[in-house]
Amino acid sequence: MTAAILTTDESAVGHQQSDGPNHAGQDISTGSGLRLRGRIPLSVGIAFTVIAIVLAWSLFPDLFTSRNPAAGVPNRKFTSPGLTYWLGTDHLGRDLLARIIHGSASSMTSALIAVTIGVVVGGLMGLVGGHLGGWIDAVLGRVVDVLLAIPSFLLAVIVVTALGYDTRNAAIATGLSAVAVFARLMRSSVLQVRTSVFIEAARVNGGSGIYILFRHILPNAVRPVLSLAVLQFGLAILTIAGLAFLGYGDPPPASDWGLLVADGREHLLHAPWLVIAPGLVIAIVVLAVSRISRWLDQGRNQ
Repeated sequence: MTAAILTTDESAVGHQQSDGPNHAGQDISTGSGLRLRGRIPLSVGIAFTVIAIVLAWSLFPDLFTSRNPAAGVPNRKFTSPGLTYWLGTDHLGRDLLARIIHGSASSMTSALIAVTIGVVVGGLMGLVGGHLGGWIDAVLGRVVDVLLAIPSFLLAVIVVTALGYDTRNAAIATGLSAVAVFARLMRSSVLQVRTSVFIEAARVNGGSGIYILFRHILPNAVRPVLSLAVLQFGLAILTIAGLAFLGYGDPPPASDWGLLVADGREHLLHAPWLVIAPGLVIAIVVLAVSRISRWLDQGRNQ
């Protein structure tokens, strides 16, 4: 029996020694994997570069163009893209590149306002409903269901029609149309976090409900909401551009990206660059934001 015990111990020791290099190899490979995952993919780097350029346009437009976006040269109208005018001119001889650069401030600011409204209002609704539960959660849930039943773009059109035709009102309308999405995600995250072991430990240690809510639940529940906020930023750009295209934004001579597409559609056959250039800018920015959002979401899930 003693021999059997010794044999078992020796085999266990030998097995442990034989497994030692494998474990070390796994640790090394895991560390290498972490380092590889820590590297930013090329597509994400390009996306960040695109967003950085557009933000620079918004903050310092005069560094990229010296032309007035509202003043044109009549004898230069419908000039095709070239060395003098990189993106051509419109029907009034205005530089299209200058109008796109100066219009980026309005488009990006409006999208930021919309996302902020959606995150704050929707996140607060989901946080309160998920934490308190009961009839409060039921009432807020019905409100969210009603908002989700209405298409977001249609809801934005209704709100901006009630508030007035203005880019800022379009941003508010876009933000209100996104409230339900953020509320549902925040509520789901709160319900998942509130059943965690560390939340029960905080309650046992005498933590108050408000302390637990803002110290433990909110920081852990807000992470997926922030990933959605990045994606919603791109969707807000699309929605605001769509509202401006339909005439719900600032009137001319404003240079919102959606308004530029709307102005250029009347001259699509003989001056297609008036639609293609601002349309490509909108598409590239939205795709860049979407790629960053997917990358952030993948990193969070890992």
